[in-house]
Amino acid sequence: MGDAAEPVPRSGGDRPAAPPGVDLSRPSIARVYDYALGGKEHFEIDRRAADAMYRVVPETSQLAKDNRNHLRRAVRYLVAEAGVRQIIDIGSGLPTSGNVHEIVHEIDPAVRVVYVDNDPIVLAHARALLSEANTTTVITADLRDPGSIFENRVTRELIDFEEPFAVLAASILHHLSDDEDPYAVTAEIKDRLGVGCHLLVSNFLDDDEQRARDLERAFLEGGLGTGRFRTWSEQWRFFEGLEMVEPGLVYANDWRPDEFTPTDSPVHTLYAGGIGRKV
Repeated sequence: MGDAAEPVPRSGGDRPAAPPGVDLSRPSIARVYDYALGGKEHFEIDRRAADAMYRVVPETSQLAKDNRNHLRRAVRYLVAEAGVRQIIDIGSGLPTSGNVHEIVHEIDPAVRVVYVDNDPIVLAHARALLSEANTTTVITADLRDPGSIFENRVTRELIDFEEPFAVLAASILHHLSDDEDPYAVTAEIKDRLGVGCHLLVSNFLDDDEQRARDLERAFLEGGLGTGRFRTWSEQWRFFEGLEMVEPGLVYANDWRPDEFTPTDSPVHTLYAGGIGRKV
């Protein structure tokens, strides 16, 4: 994970048929991300969308890895240092190496995790992975409707909202367009946080680079149709009303780096993240 050299994405072969409920007429955010990470749960439609990104930024896979690396460090902080024992992971994506529940259970097996995604293929794979788990579950819900997450019966069975919990919004808010008002969505999530709760947000960053604009265009026009690179000031708005955990909102690889964090990532300035705490 610490090597910035860009591996060749797995090409993989299409399955003869998609799982029930999976639409193969359009790419899936979860499957495109899986492809970028070198996974196997993707189809030709997803690879075509990803290839549009690779054409403008050949190191796109490293962008996905930097996000995954940041998420790993952040959840370790939340559990090992902040004492969080409940996590809601919105836009969790397909199961991959180092899932959130696996990371936190290395610290405390009693930590409860709710995975949230609106892609049916995520639900199918996660349910198989978690078939014997009693501290981790998955629900189908949409970020754009926080009520569908927080008022879900399964969520309420596992998460005690009278106690501190953390919400992870890693690599998901940038898939909301301005018309979908991601700030209103985030405000509704923050309204549901009690004192001592945390919100992690990480997103594509427009740090006044042409690469960011080119990659945004590839996301929007290359088939996926979503992917908004926001400026520092736009990113800060997600944390309004929260107290920032040090070092604040920074490039993702600058957030509490460890020995596995790449020091020479070629996409260092294209991704930012931070954690806010309700006080």
